[in-house]
Amino acid sequence: MTRYATGRLLLTPVDPDGVARAQRLRSLDLGERADASFESFDAFAARVAQVTATPFSMVNFIDENRQFFAGLHTPAGTQSGSDLGAAAAGSGRGGRHMARDHGYCPHVLVRRKALVLEDVCDYPRFAGNPVVDDIGIRSYLGAPLIDRTGIALGTVCAVDTVPRPWGRAGLDTIKSLAQELVGHIDRRERRRS
Repeated sequence: MTRYATGRLLLTPVDPDGVARAQRLRSLDLGERADASFESFDAFAARVAQVTATPFSMVNFIDENRQFFAGLHTPAGTQSGSDLGAAAAGSGRGGRHMARDHGYCPHVLVRRKALVLEDVCDYPRFAGNPVVDDIGIRSYLGAPLIDRTGIALGTVCAVDTVPRPWGRAGLDTIKSLAQELVGHIDRRERRRS
C-alpha cells in the first residue's frame, strides 16, 4: 500500500486502460499541452461553472501518470492552474497538470460513471484526498468523457469549497454536459481528418 507523505493512504484506483487512453489522447492531440486550440475547452469549463454555480470547473484528460486541465475555470477567472494552489503544483509540471492521485476524476474515469459527492468529508475514501487540504474542496460533481471508440478520455467536473446538495438535477446536468463535450471532441477529430 502506498501512503502520502502525510501518512494517509493512497486510494487512487488502479487504471487498466491508462496505456490505451494515452495512445488515444495522443492520436486526438489532446492532453499534452495548452495552446490556442484549447480555448474552446476553457470556454466549456466556464459554462460548466456558470450552469452549476461553482467556483471551479475542469475539462480533464488523464493519462497513465497525470491529469491535464485542457479546460479550466477558477474563481479568479484566469484559467491558470496556479489558482488551484499546491495540488496542481504537486506534479511539478506547471499550472495545468496535476498528479494522478490528486482529486476525484481518476475515480470517475475508472468507474466509467458519474460521481456525486455532496460533501467529500462524508466519505473516508475521498476525505483524505490532498485536494481537500490543498485547495479546500468539499464537494465534487463529475462525469466521464467516453468517446466514440468506447475509451474514457477524461472527465468534466465542477467542484466547490462548500458542501453542495447536487441531487438528481446535478447528476443529470453533468452527464448531459459530458455528452455535449464528447460530441465536440468527435467533431474536432472529424475536422482534423
